[in-house]
Amino acid sequence: MYQGKIIEYIDRGDFNIALCIQDEVTRLHLLTPTNREVNLPPKRALLVSSAAVNTQAPRAELLQKLKKTEETRTALKEKVDVKELWELVREEEESFDHTYLAQLCFGDQVTDDHISALVRALFEDKILFKMKENRFFPHPEDKVEQILRQMEEEALKEKKLSEGSAWLKSAMDGLQVEAPVCREEIVQSLVDLALYEDEAPGGKFGKELLQRAGGYNPSEARQILVKLGIWDEDENLDLIRFDIPTAFSEEALQEAEALRGTRVGTEHREDLRDLDVFTVDGPLTRDFDDALSCDVEGDALKIGIHIADVASVVMPESRLDEEASERGSSVYLPCLQIPMLPPVLSEEVLSLKEGLDRPAISLVVTLDRQGNLLDDRFVPSLVRVKRRYTYDEVNARYLQEPPFEPMLQVSRALREKRVESGALLLTLPELAIGFSEDGSISVARVDQDTPSRTLVAEFMILYNLLAGRFAREHKIPVLFRSQEGPNERLSAEGLDYVYYVFKQRRKLTPLTIDTEAKAHSGLGVDVYTQASSPIRRYFDLLVQRQLRGYLVDGTPCYTQEALENKRMALETTLRSVERMNRNRTRYWLYKYLLQHEGEKFPAMVLDVMRNRCRILLSDLLLMTEMKKENGQDFSEGQRILVKIKKSDPWQDVLKLEYAGNQ
Repeated sequence: MYQGKIIEYIDRGDFNIALCIQDEVTRLHLLTPTNREVNLPPKRALLVSSAAVNTQAPRAELLQKLKKTEETRTALKEKVDVKELWELVREEEESFDHTYLAQLCFGDQVTDDHISALVRALFEDKILFKMKENRFFPHPEDKVEQILRQMEEEALKEKKLSEGSAWLKSAMDGLQVEAPVCREEIVQSLVDLALYEDEAPGGKFGKELLQRAGGYNPSEARQILVKLGIWDEDENLDLIRFDIPTAFSEEALQEAEALRGTRVGTEHREDLRDLDVFTVDGPLTRDFDDALSCDVEGDALKIGIHIADVASVVMPESRLDEEASERGSSVYLPCLQIPMLPPVLSEEVLSLKEGLDRPAISLVVTLDRQGNLLDDRFVPSLVRVKRRYTYDEVNARYLQEPPFEPMLQVSRALREKRVESGALLLTLPELAIGFSEDGSISVARVDQDTPSRTLVAEFMILYNLLAGRFAREHKIPVLFRSQEGPNERLSAEGLDYVYYVFKQRRKLTPLTIDTEAKAHSGLGVDVYTQASSPIRRYFDLLVQRQLRGYLVDGTPCYTQEALENKRMALETTLRSVERMNRNRTRYWLYKYLLQHEGEKFPAMVLDVMRNRCRILLSDLLLMTEMKKENGQDFSEGQRILVKIKKSDPWQDVLKLEYAGNQ
C-alpha cells in the first residue's frame, strides 16, 4: 500500500519527506533525503503520494528523486498566499480538506506537489488555520488576533531572556556591559526569586533567566543582585517583603516642614514650665516623647508624667497621619531607624528637648512613699525640659541627686503592688549589636533591671494604667490592652532566672487589643491602655487623641466603631514590623556567629525532644535547635557548651554540635 510512495510526516515540529522502501504493515521503512533509514508507524503519515516510485532503482536515483520533489514542493509553497486563502473561507463555519484548499490556490488540476505545498504553507503559518485529522479549520478573526498577540509576547519574552541572560552572565564574569532596555523587569524577577523562590510571581521567567545566564539556582538570586550593585551585602529583605515604607512622601514632608514654626500657646493648657522636668533615655535617643518631674511634699511625692502632645499637631486624616498609620510604629534596628513621623517632627517640633517649650498631655499624680495613689489628674500642658539624663547617669547618681532616690523608692513600691496583684516580672536584657570599621560585629547584653529603667518603666505603666481608668470612668472609647492569666504559673525558686523566663513566657496567653476594658494579668493591673509613646506608636497616638479630645472639649476624636476599624487595619502592619524586628535581630546574630564558626558558646537546654533539643545561646539570648547525636542525653535546664558548625544569615541556617558541659 505504501511501498514506493513518497511519505510526508511531522517529527519534532518539522515537516519531513521520505520514500517508503518497505511496508511492513505495522511500520513503514523509510529512506530520507540524507540517505538515512527510519521507521515510522503508518498512522503518522500525513501525506502519501498517489504515484509510486520503483524502489529497486539505484539508491542514488531514489535520493535524487526525493531531492527534486523536495525542491519542487518548497518552491510551490512560496506561491501559497495563506492570508488570501483564509479571507476566502473564514466566513464558512466548516472544515476543509487539503485537496479543496490546494485547488483554491492552484486551480482544479492539482498534483501531489500542489497539495504538499498547501499543507506545508498552512503548517508553517500556525496562525490562520488549525489542522485536525487531516482537515483544516479557519480560525475566526478574534482567535487570529489572540494568536498574534501571544506570538508577539513570546517573541518579546525571548528577546528579554536572551538580552537579560547575556547581561547577567557578563556582570557575574566581572565585565562592564550596558544593561538591556528591560533591566527593571530583569531586576524585579531576581528580587521576586530572592524573596519568595519557588512561590515567586513570574518565577518561571526568572528561573529560565538564571538558567541561561549560567545555570544559577533561584537561591542564588540574592548574590547576583549584590554583584549587580542592586542590593548591599546585608540588604533587609523584610522591608521589601512586607512593603514597609522607608521614606516619606513629598506631601508629608511639606506638611511636616510647615509645622516647624508652630507656636505653642497656653490656651487650653496648664503652664507647667516652672516644674523641674527631665528626660531619661539612652545616649543615642533623638525622639523624646516622655519626661518626668517630681516635687517632694512631706511624705508624699507629686509626680509629673509628661507625654509629648502629638495629637495637637498631627491632625487626623492629614497626609502625615495617613503615612504614620501605614507605618504603625517607628522601627529601631541595628544600622537602621525608620521613624513613624518625619524627623522634623519626631526629633524637633514634638520632641521634649532640653530647654524648649513643648505641648504635652501630663498626668500629675500624688503618691505616698508606699506607692498609694492619693490624687491624679490628666491635663493638656506646656512644659520645658530642664535636664536630659541618660540611664547610666541616673544609675550613677540616684542616691546623691534628688529627686531620684524617692522616685525610685515609689517606683519599686508600685512594682511590688503589681506583683502582689499577679504581675509576672519576665524582663530580659536587651541586645546591643555594634559594628566596627573592619566589619566585625559585637554583641552586648544591656540589663533592663536597673534603678533608672525601673523608675521610668513603672511611671510609664502608671500613666497608661490611669489613662485606662480615666477612659473607662468617662466612657471614652480607647484601645485597651488586656491579657488573661497564664495557662500555668511556674515557680522561679531554684531555677536559673533566664531559664525560668523563657519557660514562663511560653505559658502566657496572647495579648488582646480592643475597645473593651479588661484586666491585664501580665502587668497585674485592672485595666490598661498605651498612650505614653505617641511619637513612636500609632496606637498610642489614637489613644492620646481620644483623651485630649475629652480633656479639651469633652468630645473624643473617634467613635468606638471607628477605633475598631483602625485597629483591624493596622494589626497586620504591626505584625509585619514585629516579625521584621525578630528576623533582623536573628540575622545579625547569625552573622556574628558566622565570624565565630568553630568556636564554643555557652548554652542552656530548654526542651528535650526525641532527636533534637531546643537550646538557648546564653550570651545572645538566641533560641535555636540542635540535633542529638551519638546517643546524647540532655535534661531541661542543663548548661552545656556548643560549637558553631555553620551559620548562614541569608539562608537562616544555624548548625550546632554539643561540645561538653559548662
